[in-house]
Amino acid sequence: MSVLGGCFVLHLLAVITLCVSEQPRGGSYSDLTKIDELEDPGIYLLTENGTVPWEDSSNDSHHSREQYGPTPYGTTTTTAAAAASDVLSTEKPVVTPVTGSSDTAPPVSEVFPETQAPVIVTDPGSSVEPRARALPSPVTNVASLCVCDLLVDQCDVNCCCDSTCSASDFSVFSGCSIPVVTGDSQLCTRDAAFYSMNFIPAVPQRVIQNAELINPNVFCIQATNYGPALSFITPDVPTESNFDSLLKEFGEVSFNTDNLVVSSGAQNATRYKYGSPVLTSDSFLKLPASLGTNVCTDNNPIGFLMNQDFRCTRSVQIDNCSVPALSLGTYTDIGILTAPNSEKPVNITVQSIFLKSLNGTLTIENPGNVTPSFDNATGICSFVVLGGSYTIMYTDQGEITNVTASFTLGTIDSTVVPIEQSFQIRFIQDGTVPSPISGNPGYVVGLPLMAGFKLTQSGIIQSTNRFNQLTMLRSSADQNCLVEEGSRTPVLFGYNMVSGCRLRYSLTAFCQLAADVVLKVLRGQQFPDYVASFGNSQPQNVLDWVPITVVSSTEQGNIPDACKIPVSLETEVRWTKYGSLVNPQAKIVNVTQKISHVFIPTALSASERFLQISTSVSFIDVSAPAQPGYKAQPTIDAKLPFGFFHPFV
Repeated sequence: MSVLGGCFVLHLLAVITLCVSEQPRGGSYSDLTKIDELEDPGIYLLTENGTVPWEDSSNDSHHSREQYGPTPYGTTTTTAAAAASDVLSTEKPVVTPVTGSSDTAPPVSEVFPETQAPVIVTDPGSSVEPRARALPSPVTNVASLCVCDLLVDQCDVNCCCDSTCSASDFSVFSGCSIPVVTGDSQLCTRDAAFYSMNFIPAVPQRVIQNAELINPNVFCIQATNYGPALSFITPDVPTESNFDSLLKEFGEVSFNTDNLVVSSGAQNATRYKYGSPVLTSDSFLKLPASLGTNVCTDNNPIGFLMNQDFRCTRSVQIDNCSVPALSLGTYTDIGILTAPNSEKPVNITVQSIFLKSLNGTLTIENPGNVTPSFDNATGICSFVVLGGSYTIMYTDQGEITNVTASFTLGTIDSTVVPIEQSFQIRFIQDGTVPSPISGNPGYVVGLPLMAGFKLTQSGIIQSTNRFNQLTMLRSSADQNCLVEEGSRTPVLFGYNMVSGCRLRYSLTAFCQLAADVVLKVLRGQQFPDYVASFGNSQPQNVLDWVPITVVSSTEQGNIPDACKIPVSLETEVRWTKYGSLVNPQAKIVNVTQKISHVFIPTALSASERFLQISTSVSFIDVSAPAQPGYKAQPTIDAKLPFGFFHPFV
């Protein structure tokens, strides 16, 4: 009974040993060290059925005790079993310890032979040629990598992968600082090298184990058609042979992008989209711009529907000013494609050319082929491009129909070097009139208020000049109101303004006429009825416009036989901060116009008198303090079964 019990206990221990060695998906380092706990120091193969002796797999030609030769320094080297195909299904590290005398792990090509054929992926109904894809081969042998080898020709302490360490060095190691070195973690199968120390013998020994790990991630890379994408491109190291070519490519302020290839996806598109590069016959449209510093870079791409302004400085050699960056032909001899997949170019039409002299005066030059030229006698270079403005017309289908431009050419000498270049580009849809806005969406401080009129059964009617939509009286030196009737200044958001004038009157028989004249001076010829709530409110959206409330008042009661004259106009604009606390937007919520009148007795109007007229605009912030928002507390609706408290209740 004791013998049977002992056998049972031994068998039970063996079963427990095998169960502990079974690990979940992915495997771990503990799986590998279980081999050292076996009583028999022979060779074992880790399979799905457990750990079996090497003799059970003697028919496998891939496994041989003498495969890798003797092991120096008493070091144990292990390698993956290539013949245990059923082990791969367990998604564990496939490990076969080998006792021999080789301290250097075999190459990955020997351990993991590439037996998988390329996978051909194709659609049965497609006529496209299939592309061969294969599991990417390891770029680097992980067994040859050593990230802790920092000292040259010296042994690093506890660096088990250091090839310069000897057996005597390993004998004093307390462990391995880098126990595992793996390949690319994105692959479904990757190589791994495990390093450990065996302290059981009298002299500690280093143990190297190579394994193939299965990635449990469902988004791992099984096949790829572009292997270099899995690793960084090795930069070119300057040598005597390639130094001149590298200097030519990277020695300037900006890298040379003449050979830049536009992506095939951008070229095959049927229409331009917002932000996509505007393509030309050979590349894409580019204009000088500053990058990091204010120095000009000549390869700044232009995005579709992106209105931009550029300003940068450029160093120029006066005696060599005919470089392409300063020539007009560089910015005009461009064929812009109507669509990305189109071969029909649109030429740039030059509308005007202005010549700027050294003293700053501008003259109009007839458009033509002008190139920079240097005069040795005067030391002046003429016809240098100082700036340009592009206007690109497009349709609602995303096609470019017309491109116009105007340029400013200048005369420079050594006193104005370096020069400043400025460029502007605007996109306008065909059949529309450009309407500038005063914010997007909220108003921007310093921009004019947008205002207009509303007719029955129509939207808001605005003036094409946004600086003439909501105006106030402009003061002058002589302060004569009758002269200032047509002099107006725009009302700018966020600016409180006051202006006024003096009215000289003699109201013997023209009281009503004088009142009408003064009111026109205060309000202007056409005072609007609505003001836009936001800086980008559209005229067709009437709900985004705020009506102007007009309030009249008098300083004293109605006096008989007196003339009622308006003396002041006060415009009060109430606005609030709208939206997120991170980026609040200015929104106008109310506009009130208050007109104050005075009564002048006709008995005092026989002689000429002076009356002070004033107008003002004030902006009042009515934003409420921000309140933290909390979700409503959940309502507890608890129902107990009938007789739950029986027999207590």
